[in-house]
Amino acid sequence: MQAIAEVLSRHSGRFAAELGIDLRAGPVARQQWFLAALLYGARISGQLAARTYRVFAAQKIYTPEAILTQGWDNLVVLLDEGGYARYDFKTATKLLTVMGTLMEQYQGSLERLHGLSESYTDLEGRLRGLGAGIGPATVNIFLRELRGIWARSTPPLSPLAQGGAEHLGLVPTGLTPEAALDALAREWQAQPVPGYDLADLEAALVRLGLSLRRASKGT
Repeated sequence: MQAIAEVLSRHSGRFAAELGIDLRAGPVARQQWFLAALLYGARISGQLAARTYRVFAAQKIYTPEAILTQGWDNLVVLLDEGGYARYDFKTATKLLTVMGTLMEQYQGSLERLHGLSESYTDLEGRLRGLGAGIGPATVNIFLRELRGIWARSTPPLSPLAQGGAEHLGLVPTGLTPEAALDALAREWQAQPVPGYDLADLEAALVRLGLSLRRASKGT
């Protein structure tokens, strides 16, 4: 499928890799991506979310312990430095709540949270249970990049990725997100691109979907 190679060439793979995070490297990398996903999940541009993540990462503030140690005031300063000013107060509170719950319920370990999950639905529910600020979009952002890495990380195709896949003719229109994911997986298996996997393709399709959305709004 030439379309698959072209979309990966133009739009790249995982968002995590763009941030310098190798999700296969181990628990610390997945904790880094969890923080990034929490930032991407707000109504803020991807560029500002990435910039804000890098502010935290530069000071090695991404574990639950490190974030909780910062306290609310210092988190607001870090968020403002990254350009997150519009959502700084709300996000500082969310980070403290989520990381506090992760410590209390799972000893600060996302790997433990995943290990205790019995299915994708259970995994999604446990993640959303960490705090009111974690909605379906944030969970999808986090888990779609862990597809093929965590056994129970099998989220349905996001609307943006599905829109991009339909635009390229990789999946038929009108499918459920689950059926669209199955169709996309079959296309990938038929013609994989060396150095990438299905999660990389999904991320590229999300970027394409964002581009198509902006174009439809005339921006």
